[in-house]
Amino acid sequence: MSYRPTIAITMGDPAGIGAEVIIKALADPVLRHRAKFVIYGLNEQLAYAADLAEFDAFWWRDAPRPARTYPHDVVVIDYDDYSILGSNINEPSKIGGLASMRFCLDAIDAAMKGFVDAVVTAPIAKESWNIAGYNYPGHTELFAERTNTRDFAMMFAGGPIRVALATVHVGLNAIWNQLNIGSIYHPTMLLHHALRDWFDIDHPRIAVCGLNPHAGENGAFGDEEERLIKPAMLMAKDQGVDCRGPFPADTIFLKARDGHYDAVVAMYHDQGLIPVKLLGFDQSVNLTLGLPIIRTSPDHGTAFDIVGKNRANPGSMRAAISMAIDLAIKRHDKKQFEKNRDVIDQPSNDSNPQTEI
Repeated sequence: MSYRPTIAITMGDPAGIGAEVIIKALADPVLRHRAKFVIYGLNEQLAYAADLAEFDAFWWRDAPRPARTYPHDVVVIDYDDYSILGSNINEPSKIGGLASMRFCLDAIDAAMKGFVDAVVTAPIAKESWNIAGYNYPGHTELFAERTNTRDFAMMFAGGPIRVALATVHVGLNAIWNQLNIGSIYHPTMLLHHALRDWFDIDHPRIAVCGLNPHAGENGAFGDEEERLIKPAMLMAKDQGVDCRGPFPADTIFLKARDGHYDAVVAMYHDQGLIPVKLLGFDQSVNLTLGLPIIRTSPDHGTAFDIVGKNRANPGSMRAAISMAIDLAIKRHDKKQFEKNRDVIDQPSNDSNPQTEI
């Protein structure tokens, strides 16, 4: 049998749809059979979501404590001191920020200590984090800081296209301060390695978007293509990366969808996320590249407006959990292969060698 990993799932903002999509995804016994799960969240929210969806409880409950292993298939770490059930909170709030941050920090700690093989994060409200005093633009930056990761990138996979972002959670007027040769080169390299190591593509073909309309059209609409993007691509090509472009963003995603490229590097958040969500909203997964741990997430937000209505689609959460399991098994098998290879390659310590006659 293949390795059965342990997957941490953070519930996200307790006023959002995190509890509902987690319950609906894990209600599938086939998915539950593939791994063990530790859910960092609120038991009452999860039980309420299960009741609305008419699912029986399938988990064991524990109080927050230092990271440990569990004999149970599904465990909910219940932070009941952050309870909001019955408070009619359906918007960003301080308690939502405090709770969702605590879920994340404890899950990251468990992953760094090896008690879980991957972390799947349900949606948080960035405004809730800000209200609670946490100045992180999102999960990606939090995970990078807590794991001491310098070079990281946001990738979206699933559906017909894969996309990595050169800049992430920055306003449009701040892109010109964030975009540079390194911010394009590093995601391109991380994407290349991810396609080879995680998605088994031996010779990845990467398309790179331009920043400006028509990819600048030889300087007519801006010089970032010549000044920043092409030098970054040249550096990546020197490292053996097959990257082409820069291409106009309004057409390159169609070619990627049709299989001409394995992935696309987009220059900013919405340039990459609009085609991802348009072509595969309920299938796409957010995967953070460059971390020492595996972290995936659904590609949607908290959806405060439909909380408690049993209307949330669990497709993206199911895909995020499934990808986390796949990557955890792949990482485990790779480590086992390397361990076995090292044992085979060790020189013999035979103290009584035969004497040649």
